[in-house]
Amino acid sequence: MDDSYTDRMITVPLSALEVAMVQAGARAADTLRDTTEFALRLEDLGYLRLWYAEHHHSPAIGAFPPVVLTAHAAALTSSIRLGSGGVLAPNHAPIMLAEQFGTLSALHAGRIDLGMGRGPGTFDDSTARALRRGAGPTTDVEYRDDVSSTLGFLVDEVALGPLPEPWLLSSSTAGAALAAELGLPIAFAHHIRPDNTLAALSHYRERFSPSRWCERPRVLICVETVCAETQEEAARLAGPMDVVKAGLLKGRGDIPFPTPEEAATHSFTAEEAQALTAFRAQQAHGSPETVAKHLTDLVDLTGADELMLVTPIYALADRLRSYELVRQHVMMPTASWQ
Repeated sequence: MDDSYTDRMITVPLSALEVAMVQAGARAADTLRDTTEFALRLEDLGYLRLWYAEHHHSPAIGAFPPVVLTAHAAALTSSIRLGSGGVLAPNHAPIMLAEQFGTLSALHAGRIDLGMGRGPGTFDDSTARALRRGAGPTTDVEYRDDVSSTLGFLVDEVALGPLPEPWLLSSSTAGAALAAELGLPIAFAHHIRPDNTLAALSHYRERFSPSRWCERPRVLICVETVCAETQEEAARLAGPMDVVKAGLLKGRGDIPFPTPEEAATHSFTAEEAQALTAFRAQQAHGSPETVAKHLTDLVDLTGADELMLVTPIYALADRLRSYELVRQHVMMPTASWQ
């Protein structure tokens, strides 16, 4: 490894986001088995936390409730923090979120996070309405009320033991403003809206109000990370998600998660190829040296207190290898932040 990268090793914690990508032709049970092995290995590698994302009605991403995956992983692990990244507040009654995550925190004290987001978790309008019992998209005021009510129920109604650590997920300045107003740590979706990152974080830090949840601005950045021994192998492993993203660019959430071999034969339009290239330039793809540079540059640029890596790779072994390489080439010893 080049000395210039060694000198710039990251000193902030590294965590992981699990989106439970469903391999083409696989069963839900196969994906769930992989998520279990993934959690156990991430703990062994010394990652700080592992979060689960809420998605619905997608052939590429499993519709596995974050609270269920959190409970399952927490029962099998002993040190890694676990939680939602995020559970989507408009889809759930605030008191239920407080009870569910409050119970988990009582069972696994000091290890449970409640990350809340706004989106419906689906591109299908009928599914979005079903999740909200026929209601349309949530308004800014409704979303604020959902988050505030959940926090209130955590304190007032759920006296079970240590409270979960609440986070607000954001991909925009509006979300950053709410996190600042409520005094919550922010988890910013750089892996979704990288062009919004700097403006949103500036807004958050300038307007932050200390609260019982957080005394100062606290920033977690989620970045797409695909690490392999060579640049070429990393590009091959990133191919399946490129196909899914090309569908999302067209507003389609019904694209299956293909194999790397199938992705290699996919034809992208010029516009899609340009958009994907621009996106990758703001993420962390490549060899360990390249990924080390991207991650250290992102910390320097954003002043992040923590990085969360999301690695949408087809095969579990390749996905775990990416996290292993990052652990070997980027992370400082676990004791530096725990």
